[in-house]
Amino acid sequence: MPAGPAILDLGCGRNKKPGAVGLDSVALPGVDVVHDLNRFPYPFPDRSFDEIHLTHVIEHVESILKVMEEVHRIGKPHCLVTIITPHHSDAISWQDPTHRWHLNSYSFVYFDPHYESNYYTKARFRLLEGHLELARIWKLLGLQALINLDNRFRSLRFIRRLWEEHLCYMMRGKQMTFVLEVLK
Repeated sequence: MPAGPAILDLGCGRNKKPGAVGLDSVALPGVDVVHDLNRFPYPFPDRSFDEIHLTHVIEHVESILKVMEEVHRIGKPHCLVTIITPHHSDAISWQDPTHRWHLNSYSFVYFDPHYESNYYTKARFRLLEGHLELARIWKLLGLQALINLDNRFRSLRFIRRLWEEHLCYMMRGKQMTFVLEVLK
């Protein structure tokens, strides 16, 4: 492992994060470890990484729960996990036939220790931020900033809920970035 924080880029493809160990199922240039993300365990010891990135990967895997359990296992305590994935209301979520999952801005709340029905896994994460990116027109009109206010002001969570439950089919989302902390 290199000096400094140990970083893993799961499903890195050709766009591996600088300084990271890149894992992908295809031996592309820059991929350090060739491994299928649907095969467990991953070829790393417990508590190996300070940061783990999954960029446009989680929507392709067979089981989000199993992948998150492996991320939890190989992440050190307080490891930061960044997940970027399309929002289910964006056409890109549905046009790629390799996408198995269509997620929303609440999908990773499931792993919070206080979530009422998270008994299908023991992997626990604290959601530090869930940033939603909207189509450019909605960003320019300020809707994106309004929806993301709940990251700073929990009392404004009702705005995101209103958009997520009623308006996202008219004012479509593009992608989401989640930052989670591994809880051990």
